[in-house]
Amino acid sequence: MAHVLKDQIMTRAQALGFDAVGFARAEIPPARAAALRDFLAAGQHGAMGWMAARADERADPKRLWPEALSVISLGLSYAPKGDALENLARPTIGNISVYARNRDYHDIVKGKLKHLAQFIAARGEGVKVFVDTAPVMEKPLAAEAGLGWQGKHTNLVSRAHGSWLFLGEIFTTLPLPPDPPHADRCGSCTACQAACPTNAFPAPYKLDARRCISYLTIEHAGPIPEEFRAPMGNRIYGCDDCLAVCPWNKFAKAGREAKLTARADLAAPPLAALAALDDAGFRQKFSGSPIKRIGRNRFVRNVAIAIGNSADAGLLPAAQALAGDADPVVAEAGGWAVARLLPISVQKG
Repeated sequence: MAHVLKDQIMTRAQALGFDAVGFARAEIPPARAAALRDFLAAGQHGAMGWMAARADERADPKRLWPEALSVISLGLSYAPKGDALENLARPTIGNISVYARNRDYHDIVKGKLKHLAQFIAARGEGVKVFVDTAPVMEKPLAAEAGLGWQGKHTNLVSRAHGSWLFLGEIFTTLPLPPDPPHADRCGSCTACQAACPTNAFPAPYKLDARRCISYLTIEHAGPIPEEFRAPMGNRIYGCDDCLAVCPWNKFAKAGREAKLTARADLAAPPLAALAALDDAGFRQKFSGSPIKRIGRNRFVRNVAIAIGNSADAGLLPAAQALAGDADPVVAEAGGWAVARLLPISVQKG
């Protein structure tokens, strides 16, 4: 009976648009739990105090929900249609991580999960759904469920979808037969390690978030440390470098979810226009976007750094305007950008 229900869940998940489905016990492998403890003990989570605050629940799903027996792990592809890194060669536009160029994936994935969870709950079983919104180690659970493996960049890699999968989970009281864990297929490849602009990987399979551009542009609230500003280039929200260079991406087809297809105004946004956003303009432009979460000031701080890296004297007025911003962190970043562009402007003048 459990196998029949498992097949029914897979069929319904695929009908909802999920690209990968797997089943695991509600357990985290001891090695993954130990890696989390080491990561936190080294302070490599930076200012993400929420990771340490509920570390015990993160390392053991049963601490989060004692009744859980199984985890259904689901993946939704957001693989881009073209080169995810093509914007990096255009320094006067902002590069936004592929996942954030349209709607907030949390809402999209959670909506699909709730539909699937209703099917399970109708059979009298307990269910809880998660999409990066609780202390859940999504990537180890996905690997245990056979969706892929955690690559040397610490993200999940799928043989069919490369490094481009959003993950969500359904915890359930159902004793579903688990799938076999996926074997590691990274081999001797170190492309993701070599691609990191800020050397955020102290070793394969280890990440120091404090050096990661995704962390710096999204989670980090204060001034960007000086040593990371030039390597940021025009990355204004997130970074895809380690994901985009993964050789397994060659098997990935473009994601099918229309709500994740890049909006025209976010595919290659001009830095000058982004620098001019006030709080109301920011909220309007990024309504429904994951970018809205970081707020106007943090976002425009990132834009100021990108302007300083542009080597384009035409962006000096935008930098000067940001240097006079009411927010001190934005103003400091704007002043840094002015100092970078002013000599270029003088030379061209």
